[in-house]
Amino acid sequence: MSNCDLCVVRNRAICASLDAKELSALNTVGRTRNVVAGESLIWEGEDSVLVANVIEGVLKLSTNTEDGREQIVGVVYPSDFIGRPFGGTTGHGVTALTDAKVCVFSRRDFDAFAREHPALEHKLLERTLGELDRTRRWMLLLGRKSAGEKMASFLVEMVERMDNTAGCAIRFEQPNQRHVTLPFSRQQIADVLGLTIETVSRQFTRLKNEGIVDLPSRREVVILDLDALVAEAG
Repeated sequence: MSNCDLCVVRNRAICASLDAKELSALNTVGRTRNVVAGESLIWEGEDSVLVANVIEGVLKLSTNTEDGREQIVGVVYPSDFIGRPFGGTTGHGVTALTDAKVCVFSRRDFDAFAREHPALEHKLLERTLGELDRTRRWMLLLGRKSAGEKMASFLVEMVERMDNTAGCAIRFEQPNQRHVTLPFSRQQIADVLGLTIETVSRQFTRLKNEGIVDLPSRREVVILDLDALVAEAG
């Protein structure tokens, strides 16, 4: 049995478009790799030498300003695709926020395979356009939304992306609740949203006081009323 047969994101990753024979061929050029929290997989500004499917865990995309400050520019979840196919340099680094498992391909091998399998290229295009749409929504969030709307939008998107995936989010018996183990520190949330850590803490406290969330620990959020959180996000 191949790694592809055992893959938990098989039906949601870009390789979902491939048949059994094509998957077998792809399996010969890929390998699974475990990445521990804090370990980098791709470095900003280097030649694009690998691409990968995320199988488990959460990773951040980040870039550094001239004065050395880090800016998180994106987050990837299980079934997401990372790396830059078809050449060029990488515009951001990729680092694990949690322990993660990825399916790694040499970029050259993956490029050659994709050129021979139009369905995979089509899936890549779909993913790229989806990322573009998500980036445009994020520009709206950063540029126009209030601190409260930013926090609520961030939590809603995280639940949507993590729900029922590799134990990252747990659905309660009540359909309007979620229990999420955060892959981010509060400082990282602040960096993502363009806020201060004090503002992030105040918004968490406000959501708790309004009965929308509970905060069992600094790394756990229990969303008590998902509909109210969605409304808060605007």
